[in-house]
Amino acid sequence: MTLQVLDLGLIEYETAWKLQEQYAAEIAEGRRPPTLLLLEHPHVYTFGRRGKQENLLWGEAQLREKGIAIHWVDRGGDVTYHGPGQLVGYPLVPLTPIPLSMGEGQRGDGRIPQADYVGYIRKLENALIIALAHLGVAAGQRPGLTGVWVQADVHSRCWRCSPQDRKKPAKIAAIGVKVDARGISRHGFALNVNPDMTYWDGIIACGLQDEPIVSLADLFAEPPSMEQVKAEVVRAFRAVFA
Repeated sequence: MTLQVLDLGLIEYETAWKLQEQYAAEIAEGRRPPTLLLLEHPHVYTFGRRGKQENLLWGEAQLREKGIAIHWVDRGGDVTYHGPGQLVGYPLVPLTPIPLSMGEGQRGDGRIPQADYVGYIRKLENALIIALAHLGVAAGQRPGLTGVWVQADVHSRCWRCSPQDRKKPAKIAAIGVKVDARGISRHGFALNVNPDMTYWDGIIACGLQDEPIVSLADLFAEPPSMEQVKAEVVRAFRAVFA
């Protein structure tokens, strides 16, 4: 797969959302190759299709004080945070359809074949797991949960975390995606490199109560730079999606 990687730097959420719409249409029409957008956002909380208002813990005054925008969007999942120091990736790729099963002697019903949505999410997780391994962090998946997690033995290195939280796996990357009617993926992943972790105090992230959130900066005395992280993510993404 020929993959175009665009580094957009710090960009407003709504601007990046509109770019996804434009680029996805061009990919579907064959006018653009599959594209990976890498970027950071100003402080923003986004709610997915399963978002619940009660998972927003801060009131209007705190949101204004912290400079946080709010968007309700069309990806999967509940509420999450994006901000400076967090690497956000939006892969815009055509997904392989799953053929509809047809029993013997039956005709198809005319439905459009569905993309392998779950398989795509697992691939995103695997790409981030490989990138983190190259950066010196052992990470993995958790049954029944989306995202990338570091186990308790790795999480115990977190200087910021409470002793109770250090005994649990901690999420280091969140994933929320959409696949449009033409099979092009939207939205993607958010990997915590060195963000201000206090912004997670304003939400119940992904609707998961009492699940710790961690960043690379929590695990290293000298965390890798954003440029190092981008390079490893791109390399892993090309390997997994080749």
